Amino acid sequence: MKKNIFLIFTFICITVNAQDVAILKYNGGGDWYSNPTAIPNLVAFANTNIKTNISKNPQTVAVGNEDLFSFPMVFMTGHGNVFFSSEEAQNLRNYLISGGFLHISDNYGLDKFIRKEIKKVFPKLDFKEVPSNHAIYNQTFKFPNGIPKIHEHDKKTAQGFGIFYEGRLVVFYDYETDLSDGWEDEIIHNNPKSVREKALKMGSNIIEYAFKN
Repeated sequence: MKKNIFLIFTFICITVNAQDVAILKYNGGGDWYSNPTAIPNLVAFANTNIKTNISKNPQTVAVGNEDLFSFPMVFMTGHGNVFFSSEEAQNLRNYLISGGFLHISDNYGLDKFIRKEIKKVFPKLDFKEVPSNHAIYNQTFKFPNGIPKIHEHDKKTAQGFGIFYEGRLVVFYDYETDLSDGWEDEIIHNNPKSVREKALKMGSNIIEYAFKN
């Protein structure tokens, strides 16, 4: 009974600020603060093109903080080590199973760390490739071939992985594409306009999906 009350309460908290996105702060030494222009640029694009009303100045929230439940979606990236304590992993799990959504963007070097830490959050679940017919690729913008390739790491195919909890996609992980590089100011990576546009459209789809589901 107490668990049910907790989940109802946290779901209500998540829906209060239904038009905000936060950047996830984590321990371990990885640069969770990387790509500083990415989220503001994505927010501006989403507000214009899919009519969201997200704050232009995204907040930062620590993975173990109860303020996590104030956001329907949190974004995570960085290079290097990630570490979740058992309490942080449980807090993130509670957030995700009560209606929250986590998008992880694969900056170079993140993969081997994030897979291990997400296993703390969902010990019985594994990342599964999200099929191209999934709703996240079919929001306002259509990606019939799945996640677009934005940034080159190891000459591997871009993939979108997910954690599905009771049938709901609760974590979306863009792998070998680094969508958030494509959201940054053009001068930073010198991506062509067409590449940045694909990245921003896919990012908008992620926001739209997270806010609806």
